[in-house]
Amino acid sequence: MFYKFLLRRLMYVIPMLIVTTLVVFSLILIIPGDPALALLGDNATAEKLAQLRSQLGLDQPVLIQYGNWLLHALQGDLGRSLFTGEIVSDAVFSRLGVTIQLVISAMIISFLIGMFFAITSILKPNSWMDYVARFFGTLGTAIPNFWLAMLLVALFSVKLGWLPATGFVSIFENTGGFLQSVLLPAFCLGAFGAAQITRQLRSSLLESMDSDYIRTAYSKGLSLWPVIWKHGLRNAFLPVVTTAGLLFGNMLGATVVIESVFAIPGMGQLAVNSILQRDFPMLQGVVLVMVVMVLIINFVTDVLYSILDPRIEFD
Repeated sequence: MFYKFLLRRLMYVIPMLIVTTLVVFSLILIIPGDPALALLGDNATAEKLAQLRSQLGLDQPVLIQYGNWLLHALQGDLGRSLFTGEIVSDAVFSRLGVTIQLVISAMIISFLIGMFFAITSILKPNSWMDYVARFFGTLGTAIPNFWLAMLLVALFSVKLGWLPATGFVSIFENTGGFLQSVLLPAFCLGAFGAAQITRQLRSSLLESMDSDYIRTAYSKGLSLWPVIWKHGLRNAFLPVVTTAGLLFGNMLGATVVIESVFAIPGMGQLAVNSILQRDFPMLQGVVLVMVVMVLIINFVTDVLYSILDPRIEFD
């Protein structure tokens, strides 16, 4: 039964991927600017521009361009950069690890902060701790991450000099350097997620802690913390799992801003540079990898949700 469920979910992912890539491919072509003109310069003649567009396949209908691109993409060939000649797949995957480390760090910060505020909030409802948690849940969703990033850089990097303002060190190269370089961008990236998890988990915990099975656990002599960890959080985490899947996609998209602010050489910065240079093959490769990652995370989220809640039938 479980394997049929997995197969069914995979069958949903394939058409979603095709439709999404078609939409993304079409939207990228709508971006103002002519790659041929950007390559040859403003002094290029009409004949040279037409010749280059023909070489790049830009004079073909969008569906034909998409079909050729998708056919090569299925073979692992995402083309070459229009400006550097670099293989797109090599450029994207060389920066993929940086972006994944940043997003995972942001997710960890989101869960740690969100769980802290949510649990302290339900310990004493309507207390000052509860009001602080609710205030953070509202404030965190309202503050733009780029504004928060510039504010924290001005405070912790420029004024106090505690953390670097730019750059990135991989965790596999230097753990200490990684923590220093990732703390500010990961916090800015995860602030919105922490606020979302605080609000979602607080609401779910309040509902769970008022359930009959919680009162039964208390009647068996269990103290507060075992009841919260073993019974309350298990059921309260179910909607948070769905929220986490959505947050991963949001954070992946937000890396475009955060990586640019902190000069982190990840996929987000690569996407920005590709847009500025009208480097369509590179931009299409970045977006394709991001879309595939989001679909994979959504698939994993569906599976985890079904595993965590035995009441959900796979049919």
